[in-house]
Amino acid sequence: MRNLRVITIGVVLGMLLSTQAYAEKTLRVATWLPPTHLMNAVVLTTWGEWVEKATDGHVKIKLEYGLGHPKSLIDLVQDGAVDAAWTYHGYLPGRFKLTQLPELPLHGIGPEAASVAHWRINEKYLSKAGEHDGVIVAGLFTHGPGQIHMREPIESLADMKGKKIRVGGGIQGEIGKRMGIEGVPAPGSKVYEILSQGVADGAFMPMEVKKSLRIKEVAPYTYKFPQGMYLGSFGLFLNEDFMAGLSDHDREAIMSVSGEKLSRMAGAAWGKADQIGEDDARASGNTIVQANDAMLADFAKLAEGMDADWIERVKDRNIDARAALKEFREIAQAVQSGG
Repeated sequence: MRNLRVITIGVVLGMLLSTQAYAEKTLRVATWLPPTHLMNAVVLTTWGEWVEKATDGHVKIKLEYGLGHPKSLIDLVQDGAVDAAWTYHGYLPGRFKLTQLPELPLHGIGPEAASVAHWRINEKYLSKAGEHDGVIVAGLFTHGPGQIHMREPIESLADMKGKKIRVGGGIQGEIGKRMGIEGVPAPGSKVYEILSQGVADGAFMPMEVKKSLRIKEVAPYTYKFPQGMYLGSFGLFLNEDFMAGLSDHDREAIMSVSGEKLSRMAGAAWGKADQIGEDDARASGNTIVQANDAMLADFAKLAEGMDADWIERVKDRNIDARAALKEFREIAQAVQSGG
């Protein structure tokens, strides 16, 4: 009888421990931009559905807003104040230099292809430098082609000289310097405000902001380059302790729906949002001007040497930057072609 009692207690304890291991957990994701923005309404929501399904309902995400400037969010993840967050690498120029690789001009690719290549090249080359040390990288992706949005019309790139233009950091900042603009740093969430108040004359941003951030109302003139002037690099990060506290099954399940799968999905979403933003802007009476041959030639000249400059800037990261850039473009072009 006593042995039966011991066995029963052991079974109950085992069941309790098993239940505890698979107890439902909330993955708190720090986010920014409006709830209707594609990152919140599409990308993070879709990823959350994937996570919940893959973990058999053990892990569910919860979006948390208003936790500060997006540049501070990766620190919140590292410190454990939140379990995950996404941000733009360009907001932290001292920490992130290698992530400028997918942002370089003249790749000739869209955001889905760039995002897939971004993930693969990070796994093979960039991660060795430790720029993301302290967090687990769940996804890397880019927004769509960066364009010029203006309050007033221009005739040529020469007209940009001396203009006050919002820049978000990263490669677009270097493009702005070469163009001779006066850079106005601001996160995407503040662009409507600085344009409406006349603090800036225009902004470098992808086309999707025309609708998502209502930029169509304050910058009705857009100068569109076929593949944009640059792309913008983002990352989604997970807290190490949160992940360590999960069961092996749930931890592996989350990573199975992250990585390249998440990166591709996010890049594709940004690409679709660009078309939605452009269509909405045109329907609202905005002027969308295709960059003419002179603009394209001027931009190609402006961009000369940017690859070499980036390779030089990242020498202290001790990776084969030249090989990484070459392979990034090969992968991206293959994905762009349906590979």
